[in-house]
Amino acid sequence: MAVKTNYKKNGTNYFRVSAVLGTDSKGKRILKEFYGKSKSEAEEKKREYLEGIKNGLNIDTKRVLLGELIHTWLFETIRVSDRIKPTTFEKYEGLYRNYVKDSPLYSIKLSELKALQVQRYYNGLSDLGKSRNLIENLNKLLKQFFNYAVDEGYLSKNPCLGKKIVIPGEKKPRKEVQHFSDEEIGILVSNLKDNRYSELILLSLGTGLRRGELLALTWEDIDLKNKIVKVNKSLAKVYIIAGDGSKERKQIIQVPKTRGSIREVSFPDNLTSIFKDIRIKQRRDRLKCGESYEVSDYVFTTSSGSLIDVTNLSHAWEHLLKKCKLPHKKFHALRHTFATKLFENEVALKTVSELLGHSSIDMTANTYTHVIPKQKSDAVEKLNYIFAKN
Repeated sequence: MAVKTNYKKNGTNYFRVSAVLGTDSKGKRILKEFYGKSKSEAEEKKREYLEGIKNGLNIDTKRVLLGELIHTWLFETIRVSDRIKPTTFEKYEGLYRNYVKDSPLYSIKLSELKALQVQRYYNGLSDLGKSRNLIENLNKLLKQFFNYAVDEGYLSKNPCLGKKIVIPGEKKPRKEVQHFSDEEIGILVSNLKDNRYSELILLSLGTGLRRGELLALTWEDIDLKNKIVKVNKSLAKVYIIAGDGSKERKQIIQVPKTRGSIREVSFPDNLTSIFKDIRIKQRRDRLKCGESYEVSDYVFTTSSGSLIDVTNLSHAWEHLLKKCKLPHKKFHALRHTFATKLFENEVALKTVSELLGHSSIDMTANTYTHVIPKQKSDAVEKLNYIFAKN
């Protein structure tokens, strides 16, 4: 039985139905036409369209490509938001540029987007050897974007919510954090004489502050009387990305990564003299440089008074480890060493978490699994007296 049609275009028969969307300024009806291979198909397209309008969907959705809208969202909304740090936007832009811009997702019309298309793309990335962590970060970005698309009426629901999407790839066991042994600490400290960054290294070891937090410290943050360091900002070296996509590498001072990172950290009495040494060093540098010295309130500066460049610090750190004949560890290992030593000296988990500025106790526990089991074991051993033979 032949399918009934009522319209022919370019030699192909269709069934056409129309809907009245309202009237224009002259009172003329605004019509929208829908085509299908049968009456039921055309009516279904009409129903979906009108239902979408009823639910607040943007009537231009059918012409909007996922890649185009996510670019607009990133550069015209996210980039200028005061809630997004430059370091975060740099990460988002990299995910878009590497995994959306030239991907199969880019040219998908939002009106035709299905969760299965996203899933297949993730599966393909996994097959190419991309890590589960990378795919999770991409999914977080897309989920945030799809929420925006729903709010703006481009989508009726977020395809990445709930259990619609499964992140492929095997979860890798957490690597044990790098830290220095007592012997290595001794070797490191003994080789700090005449090192430009000696005070910085010792304070990292004695306070557990992140590198960026240390480099952003000002003298106003140092309370020598009460032996407290106030952490409220961080230095980072990032690409500042303009609206046209151009980039410029800069060092910036920004608020810490989490609310918990804003904190006060006590430091050992033996570190008090280090701050006095820094003051003396800065005065000497200023006398040598004269008017060319960059006067600021920062605690850690170069010999000319400017902020320390993180790249230069990394090179100097690598050179120091080679001089000490120690295996390579990141500068961040000093922070891990601080935490490890606290646990070894039976400091409570909650206290360590607060000193480190972690967002939760769970994060601290998961990071330092290499030392916490021993701490638990030692605690249980203290109950031996109960079972001691008389």
